[in-house]
Amino acid sequence: MRIYSPETTVALRLTVNGETRTVSVALHHTLLEVLREDLGLTGTKHGCELGECGTCTVLVDGRPVLSCLAIPAAIEGRNVTTVEGMETARGLHPLQRSFADLGAAQCGYCTPGFLLAAMALLEESPDPSREEIVEALGGNLCRCTGYLKIYEAVELAAARMRGENAEPAPETLYGDV
Repeated sequence: MRIYSPETTVALRLTVNGETRTVSVALHHTLLEVLREDLGLTGTKHGCELGECGTCTVLVDGRPVLSCLAIPAAIEGRNVTTVEGMETARGLHPLQRSFADLGAAQCGYCTPGFLLAAMALLEESPDPSREEIVEALGGNLCRCTGYLKIYEAVELAAARMRGENAEPAPETLYGDV
């Protein structure tokens, strides 16, 4: 039986936001720690660190994963998307734009997790019902705002991604963003 000390590190190869990265990580670190501390991607937030709040949600091969519970060695060679990877050369992802347009965040701490969970939903279902949105975002908690603006922002982004000329009603806009 091989015994590892807390200082034992392993070299891992991950594709993060489209870029292949090799990083030496402590065996006991979570994906959350690797992203934030080793790769400097601080958009993924520490929340409960128990897998209950969804704040640390990232996508692994397009599927939502709680990075506070994921062991990096188990996802070696897979594709990880963080909130930093949502924006493209064309600008903000439609979800990011609709969240800003509708003021779907207050403090913003939980927003990266919501954005990535919603991104996975829209990849799978381009025209989700409100019930599907509620279910897909059910593992993400927000302490500051009601969920209505978040659901509306996902609906608006979905419509824009389908090519519809969708704009929020003027009374729902969140100032000049």
